[in-house]
Amino acid sequence: MRDDFHPGQRWISESEPELGLGSILRVTDRTVTAIFKASGEKREYARRNAPLRRVRFRVGDTIKNHNGTHLAVESVSERDGLLFYRSDGREVCETELSDAITFNEPEERLFAGQFDPPDVFDLRLAALKQEYRRRKSRVRGFAGGRIDLIPHQLYIASEVAGRLAPRVLLADEVGLGKTIEACLILHRLILTGRAERVLILVPESLVHQWFVELLRRFNLWFHIFDEERCQSIEAVNRGDNPFLDDQLVLSSINLLTGSEHRLEQALAAGWDMLVVDEAHHLRWSPETVSAEYALVEALGRNTPGLLLLTATPEQLGVASHFARLRLLDPDRFYDLDEFVRETEHYRDIARLAEQAGDAETLEALLDQHGTGRVSFRNTRATGTGFPRRMARLAPLESNSSKHERIDWLAGLLQTLNPEKILLICRTQAKVAAIDAALRQRVKNLKAAVFHEGLSLLQRDRNAAWFADKHGASILLCSEIGSEGRNFQFAHHLVLFDLPLDPEVLEQRIGRLDRIGQTSEIQVHVPFVVATGQEVLASWYHEGLNAFEKNLEGGHELLERFGGRVYELTQNFGKTKKSRAELNRLTEDTQAAHREITKQLQEGRDRLLELNSFRPEVAALLIDEIRDQDEEQSLDEFMLAVFDHYSLNVEELAHRTYKLGSAGVLADSFPGLPAEGLTVTCDRKRALAREDIQFLTWDHPLVTGALDLLLGSEKGNSSFAQWPDDRTTGLYLETIYVLECVAPPHLHLDR
Repeated sequence: MRDDFHPGQRWISESEPELGLGSILRVTDRTVTAIFKASGEKREYARRNAPLRRVRFRVGDTIKNHNGTHLAVESVSERDGLLFYRSDGREVCETELSDAITFNEPEERLFAGQFDPPDVFDLRLAALKQEYRRRKSRVRGFAGGRIDLIPHQLYIASEVAGRLAPRVLLADEVGLGKTIEACLILHRLILTGRAERVLILVPESLVHQWFVELLRRFNLWFHIFDEERCQSIEAVNRGDNPFLDDQLVLSSINLLTGSEHRLEQALAAGWDMLVVDEAHHLRWSPETVSAEYALVEALGRNTPGLLLLTATPEQLGVASHFARLRLLDPDRFYDLDEFVRETEHYRDIARLAEQAGDAETLEALLDQHGTGRVSFRNTRATGTGFPRRMARLAPLESNSSKHERIDWLAGLLQTLNPEKILLICRTQAKVAAIDAALRQRVKNLKAAVFHEGLSLLQRDRNAAWFADKHGASILLCSEIGSEGRNFQFAHHLVLFDLPLDPEVLEQRIGRLDRIGQTSEIQVHVPFVVATGQEVLASWYHEGLNAFEKNLEGGHELLERFGGRVYELTQNFGKTKKSRAELNRLTEDTQAAHREITKQLQEGRDRLLELNSFRPEVAALLIDEIRDQDEEQSLDEFMLAVFDHYSLNVEELAHRTYKLGSAGVLADSFPGLPAEGLTVTCDRKRALAREDIQFLTWDHPLVTGALDLLLGSEKGNSSFAQWPDDRTTGLYLETIYVLECVAPPHLHLDR
């Protein structure tokens, strides 16, 4: 009888078989208490309906005692409510059986009478099939991103993530989504098990932005490391390496350049993948090496995967660009002079590539010439739909106040109110001066500042206040605001001063001119006539058209004309010849710009374009993701899982669900917070509603559900009756799973 319990008997929990073999500890008239020593758990049940099943081995079975000895059962007897097993001339009481005996294997559960209902068997079979599809999918890690499906991003992610050890430079133009490309690559490598330990190094001002992008778009939880966190880890575990505390680490590059000890710890920790953003700051020349370059070189030497990100790879010159390529492939890029000589023949190679009659020849040319397989760069010519940039030059006459631009700015604020304005200037001191001057001129001014003198938390708060619909109307940034930050919700950019370097200018404009911008970008350039400000404004606008068009070849143009521009800014207006000199400068610049643009389009840029984007490959990836988005097998499977684990589910809209707290069969459903969650399987709704999670086969809730099902014995043994008067007998159906055990980096799932 079910209620015939005696202390010492061995029973197994039907609802929690993972607890192991239990022993009856105490029996009363109404309750029975069992202890499960293998899992350290104790349970008390109502005696008449306890979810327990007696463990009774048969002759021929193999048992294991507390000492780990395996014995073959020759006979079974029962005395005083306890079972005794005889083996090799000795008798073993059931109290001596190992607590770790489980009945998880299908045949063990079948012989022990452990059955699940047929619908649970069907659910487990569905999980196995979906896990097979998910693991072999070529869009695994790509389909799960809360992103628009942009062809060039998906092509690069697929090409790079498909390599055994990715080591590449992502150098798309400003605003084309290098961060998204890097996140797509990381997401796939992490999900497929090919990258378990990842270190991301970024400028301090971008730490929070990277953290949010990884979590919000890809559900990747990186741990932010700074000196305070390292010290707190060391305080708890003295002598431990803090970088071994977490697998996915995000840090400011300054943490390692500012401390030799931290760098040694990071090197000792070991990584599968290193990602470095704003890599144009890695300065190198034959004479000097920056601290940033040295640390990336040291880390990269011992790390299989390396991603470098920069929109302006030649900002610090050809030597630094060559050195970054050498970080990625020192065997291919071994000599600076040879690299420079090779660049002179890019146009000839590009012409041969255009004439290549077959894919194999083209692949060989791209692999052996130019920057080969280590560099990817797409331009706005790759896609369509980018907004126009409109130059709004504001020439101002000099007056005695010397505050011409401030007075103009105060008027602009009143004219454009309530539209958002991003202002970028060179220094922290200038930001403070502009802020103070505006507050004297504009009542109830809602202005925020963003500069290197603020803590990271203060910068993030000010940026968030600017992004808020009812927040600051203007954000005053020093130069650090022109790198990496995304402000495409604003449509007005004020260039309060102008840098001498064209690539720095492009970085500034790129804060607004990027994927996601929905309106024309108004680039406001105030300058006082007959001063050096006019020289820079004219050079950029008339000579380079840099305010309205993305500029290529900026570094070479700076090398050719930087000296002339600087000298003219210092002396402009002092002689009658100044205006004529400015006209000659802009004319010479126009001619050089046309020449350099043609060379790049026919040479280096054409080789990069052929290597960086294959529309036909991207189209196949997008089609596969869209097919996965549209099919409703995910909805059906997850609703069945939620029902099995008694989760509360409310359908709010088409393919959108409110998930309540976990039910009685799952104390903590993986990926589901205690307060519940709202999810949608609709990509458009997920992009429009950031408060709703995007549910895909890559989402932690789904992968957790698969692990929960397949990691337990649920559904691996079932019994059903088939009512058929014409036939009698017992039918056995078995499902086999064939798996190959191999190191994760081989990615055999493919």
